[in-house]
Amino acid sequence: MKEMLTAAKAAKLQISQLTSAQKNAALEAMADALLASSADILAANALDLQAAKDTISPVMLDRLCLTPERIAGMAKGIREVAQLPDPVGKLLDEHIRADGLQIRKVSVPMGVIAIIYESRPNVTSDAAALALKSGNVCVLRGGKEAFRSANTIVNALRDGLASVGITRDAVHLVQDTSRASATALMTANGYIDLLIPRGGAGLINACLQQATVPCIATGTGICHVYVEKTADFDMALSIIENAKTSRPSVCNAEEVLLVDKDIAADFLPMLHTRLSDRVEFRLDETAQGIIPGTPAGEADFDTEFLDYILAVKCVDSVEEAVAHICAHSTGHSEAIVTASEEAKRIFTAGVDSAAVYVNASTRFTDGGEFGLGCEMGISTQKLHARGPMGLMELTAYKYIITGNGHIR
Repeated sequence: MKEMLTAAKAAKLQISQLTSAQKNAALEAMADALLASSADILAANALDLQAAKDTISPVMLDRLCLTPERIAGMAKGIREVAQLPDPVGKLLDEHIRADGLQIRKVSVPMGVIAIIYESRPNVTSDAAALALKSGNVCVLRGGKEAFRSANTIVNALRDGLASVGITRDAVHLVQDTSRASATALMTANGYIDLLIPRGGAGLINACLQQATVPCIATGTGICHVYVEKTADFDMALSIIENAKTSRPSVCNAEEVLLVDKDIAADFLPMLHTRLSDRVEFRLDETAQGIIPGTPAGEADFDTEFLDYILAVKCVDSVEEAVAHICAHSTGHSEAIVTASEEAKRIFTAGVDSAAVYVNASTRFTDGGEFGLGCEMGISTQKLHARGPMGLMELTAYKYIITGNGHIR
């Protein structure tokens, strides 16, 4: 680990000084190398899937699984990052004092960014691409279930870098998947400039509690959809179906449904007909009197299921919906389905999450969908970055002051 971190720190200067053209050429080479290594990546992924099949759920296996189409999508994501504006060297602010002293605020790379993530191989290429385009070196530490896949991906990306004369040390993968390696990254002061944990609540909480390097909380998504009494039922059913079932293992999937009591007797049976063949309902007392399901325990409204499970609660008003979300949300993504401008105003003003939707699925909270190319993670905190983290969120800034012999 010490050797890897030393090499990463040594690479900072070269990577931070690359031109936009150099970075874009490197990204194209990385995408080419990824596609050229598809067979090796798929073979490694097959071994990961075989080893994990009896230890993780089917939806988590889907997150782990790679296909030729998914690898092509990863390469496409890298190329899309290459097409985005360079975030480094951007003039953020400028003013000239009365005495002629010029003060400019300019964006700069963070330096070395460490990403601790779980069993999603595509995060490997996304993180490497975003780090390079923003002038940063990245140190990746993936989960043990995806290690073979991630290692083969990183080897391909490093080959791509080398093919255009850029140091392979711009991208590293930690070879040790034990907790000790994660702890080492959390406490690598002097080597790591920013730590981003991307995974479940356990990983994120461990980083927030143990890290002595700067850390951004990302990921955990107890996302809510509230069906207000004026909502169009067909629209609401479509949004809920998409938010819950299109990919339940991701952090922008819906976990809690709130339904206005005035419409619950009509709406919930329609919901049950639409989703009961795929979704297990965890119901509060009011909902239990309307449709069949499992009685909801207190913890069900504070759980990121990442599965085909939906907690359902009936509320009296938009104000009660907002209060419930404020008490139970992780600050990720929440949605209201409504035809009322007043309900929309109360909900969007009162809900304090990174993404607040009106008549749309929470599944759009994603760097690619927001036009960022891809994302390093989704920040659920407020300092420095919030929501999907793209290129600008991977930069800091410095002041450049130009004078003509000025003294104070």
